[in-house]
Amino acid sequence: MREKLSPILAMEAVLLICFPIYTREDMEMTQPEEGLRQAARVALVQCMAVSCGESVLVITDEELREVGYAFWEEAKNLGAEAIIVEMTARSQDGEEPPEPVARIMKAVDVVLAPTSRSLSHTLARREANAVGARVASMPGISKDSVIRTLTADYRRIAALSEKLAEILTRGKSARITTPRGTDITMSLETRISQADTGIYHMAGDFGNLPAGEAFIAPVEGTAEGILVVDGAMSGVGALEDAIRMRVESGYVTDMTGGPGARILEESIAHLGKPARNIAELGVGTNDRAIITGKVLEDEKVLGTVHVALGNNIGFGGTCDVPIHLDGIILQPTLIIDDKVVIKDGVLQVDERC
Repeated sequence: MREKLSPILAMEAVLLICFPIYTREDMEMTQPEEGLRQAARVALVQCMAVSCGESVLVITDEELREVGYAFWEEAKNLGAEAIIVEMTARSQDGEEPPEPVARIMKAVDVVLAPTSRSLSHTLARREANAVGARVASMPGISKDSVIRTLTADYRRIAALSEKLAEILTRGKSARITTPRGTDITMSLETRISQADTGIYHMAGDFGNLPAGEAFIAPVEGTAEGILVVDGAMSGVGALEDAIRMRVESGYVTDMTGGPGARILEESIAHLGKPARNIAELGVGTNDRAIITGKVLEDEKVLGTVHVALGNNIGFGGTCDVPIHLDGIILQPTLIIDDKVVIKDGVLQVDERC
């Protein structure tokens, strides 16, 4: 167990962040429903291994307030020193939290972040992990997703995710094709894949909840071809019209496809070429995940792959830009070197092998 959070630091955060003042009616409306609290408790025990006396920080914002309070209440019931911080919602994924929040993150044992925008690819998260905090990021998670996916069998998900991570790490090249027109290749040489298992029991562990993927940072400058995102896209949601991207020398050079393409283009235009970097190749492994329009869950759907744009500095890449946007691809065929890992959306790998 790490040294407990300094009360002076906590008070500094309260003074600087400007928390809302709740009425009795507000607090009654915030009380989470029983199913939500039960799922939060399972996640705290199964995924985070929270124990009595540990310090647990829940970071949330207005949109995810009820989910945040469910985790806070259940952390208290487990005997943890439970702290909840509601901050102003960030404007985009990867934007840093307020400095006082970042400081508290480095002073606690466990950080849970059900926030409307992702804190996964932030310096604050990396620094908290570096000093030993166990961190679970839950950007945009819905009550339904908590109840449905956080009670999954994460031992099975972990085994499959780790098996796929081994395949990606050993691989030198990847090719993705789909019936909708995706045909893209990229180098994986020298890169090490990570498994998002949902089991975050050791100091410095990090991942998403819901979990269930293996992911890797392709070598920058190597991706070539056509990428058709037809499932969902960060910042856009579930897609009616696919987003078609041309990729040359590792960067998106052209984008078409209706409203979703326009929203995506507007999201990255002000950040220049680094935001167009092919940052990640991921494979979903969670059998309870479905396409909802919330990429946190969408990218975990078993039998899908996702390719992200932007930042990959936190998992072995070299591109540091304040944005990370995942695009989910349906019915993919994924080939690593000469091994067919997924064929038309059906996984060809057995975690027991």
